[in-house]
Amino acid sequence: MATACFDDLIHAPNRLKICALLAPVASLEFTTLCEQLGVSDSVLSKHIKSLDDAGYVVINKKPSAGRQRTWLALSPKGRKAFNSHVAALKEIVG
Repeated sequence: MATACFDDLIHAPNRLKICALLAPVASLEFTTLCEQLGVSDSVLSKHIKSLDDAGYVVINKKPSAGRQRTWLALSPKGRKAFNSHVAALKEIVG
């Protein structure tokens, strides 16, 4: 079980949703995240930049059908921070 530690960076609503969407999968495409969150590319980019600066996400750019696609995944550090944050939230509400 993860050690409970509230993380202000992850707690922002869109960043929390990003981490929650990335947690159960190996990776997700940037466009899919935009659609799931209902935000613009620029809004998502700003949140991804914050998570990337903290080392919480891994960004992988791959060509596909003649276009460059961006794929995102939680890094091991990001996964640990997210699980710890969720544990802290559960302690608060539990």
